[in-house]
Amino acid sequence: MKQELAKYFSLDQSQITLFWKGRVALYAIFKALGIKEGDEIILPAFTCVVVANPIIYLGARPIYVDIDPKTYNMDISRIENKINNRTRVILAQNTFGLAPDLDKIFEIAGKHNLTVVEDCAHGFGGYYKGQPNGLIADVSFCSTQWNKPFSTGIGGFAITKNADIAAKLRDIEKTFTKPSLKEEMVLRVLLFARGRLGTKLYWPAIKTYRWLSKNNLVLGSSQGDELEHPVMPAGFAKGLSETQANLGNRELGRIGQLMEHRKKIAAIFTKQLQDMQIEPPYEPEYAEHTFLKYPLLVRDRETFFVLAEKNKIELGDWFLSPIHPIIKNFERFYYYWGDNPIAETISRHIINLPTHSNISEDYAIHITQFLKENRDQIYGSYREILQ
Repeated sequence: MKQELAKYFSLDQSQITLFWKGRVALYAIFKALGIKEGDEIILPAFTCVVVANPIIYLGARPIYVDIDPKTYNMDISRIENKINNRTRVILAQNTFGLAPDLDKIFEIAGKHNLTVVEDCAHGFGGYYKGQPNGLIADVSFCSTQWNKPFSTGIGGFAITKNADIAAKLRDIEKTFTKPSLKEEMVLRVLLFARGRLGTKLYWPAIKTYRWLSKNNLVLGSSQGDELEHPVMPAGFAKGLSETQANLGNRELGRIGQLMEHRKKIAAIFTKQLQDMQIEPPYEPEYAEHTFLKYPLLVRDRETFFVLAEKNKIELGDWFLSPIHPIIKNFERFYYYWGDNPIAETISRHIINLPTHSNISEDYAIHITQFLKENRDQIYGSYREILQ
């Protein structure tokens, strides 16, 4: 898989390291950067808790910055207010596949001698000013979990053009354990089952999978212990398995096709929203949006989900809170409710339309019919909920 990724990024294989999950790659990056107790990492207050956890595992502290409601990325104008002499890193997230304005972030980072880490968990396959996402910052990580731009079931990798960081990451990669035979077998079973999951079975399947994952009964994106306390789980520091690497090679071979499909499905949704006089997601000139998920703001999310399930419409719930999927005990993860009002408001109203390869054009049109029938449930723009 390193060879295929090196081809995609026009890098040497030595500049890429592979890990069991994206969050493990992020943890390895922080170790390579020498992050230690008392350090602070700036990140958006509209992320997943598994991004905050590796920071805390190392004794550092996540510092959350409110978001720009137009892009769902970190509000760059708020970053400098959070910088102090303990700040080490700015974590620049590609939310739903849209890169932030990295030039402005680099300007702030240069002024304060900070490292920029690009969070490409959503952004692989997209571009910033003509450069591939993941290749722009000092070091980046990507996720290859089930619903990411290309999938290895679970998995992730780090990318850097910095020789010193690359050498440290390779040393760290060597120290991590290999997945067990049992873990590989369970992953193969899950991959087999997922490959036969149709849209009609989406709701019962997703509920079952999340319950099993939360209770540590299957290999899930978020295990139960990661959601309760920010304490590094046993066996967290793992490399990539052969099963994941083989699947990754096959997926990378059709990455252009996968990206074009997402854009085609997103274009169907955009046209329908425009016809309904609803503002579609923002697409700035500086970035190419990959639409890993197609965000939409609704008045009452629980009601909308009930309607979607009844009509067999697949929907996503990223992000349920500023540190998804946490909905209580925020302070355990150094998040204090009320600090980031825009992210908190958006997270109460956002849903995501699917764009993955199993969503046919006919099914996308079926989703647009559902949207038309429930127009009164959808906000015309983010401005309505922030008034």
